[in-house]
Amino acid sequence: MNQQSASDTADFNNQFLVAMPQLVDSFFENSVVYMWQHSDEGAIGIAVNLPLPVELSELFEQMGISDERRSDANQIVLSGGPVEPNKGFILHDGTTTDKSWDSTLALENDLFITTSRDILEDIARDQGPENYLVVLGCSGWGPGQLEQEITDNAWLTCPATKELIFSTDFSDKPKQAAASLGFDISQLSTDIGTS
Repeated sequence: MNQQSASDTADFNNQFLVAMPQLVDSFFENSVVYMWQHSDEGAIGIAVNLPLPVELSELFEQMGISDERRSDANQIVLSGGPVEPNKGFILHDGTTTDKSWDSTLALENDLFITTSRDILEDIARDQGPENYLVVLGCSGWGPGQLEQEITDNAWLTCPATKELIFSTDFSDKPKQAAASLGFDISQLSTDIGTS
């Protein structure tokens, strides 16, 4: 009898991937990736907890955008993944504004990805969405690659939540995401077998 594994039929759209301990020493070590596209053709997502050593004000300066935000405004820029590391993605909540921007893709759960300059100009003027992440790069998998990694236990998967996506407690995101499944990620190990 031919049986399909769960990962052959799973839909990972609007899910978190939480890196398992065996991804140590890789780009994805301790990462939480928000999956926004998954199909038979592959998958794409963005890490939501890997801060870069660059502030948003520096990014605005490089782009020639005048930063008119409050002095306490969000300064975090994240690395979304190793694919297209110089391309910007703004992941934002659509329920906090009625504005729209060029090059915007509607996702599930009132989330949007925008890749055009106009949203950054609005953010710099405090006229952008209330909840957003500015991310450089994304994470991508070819056909069947993500499913194989999940079968190999490289990732935990759990439903994505806006609260965790937009949380600024970046180092705690893997623990919080795993806890939603009843796991303490610090108790997981790469060791297998018996002593």
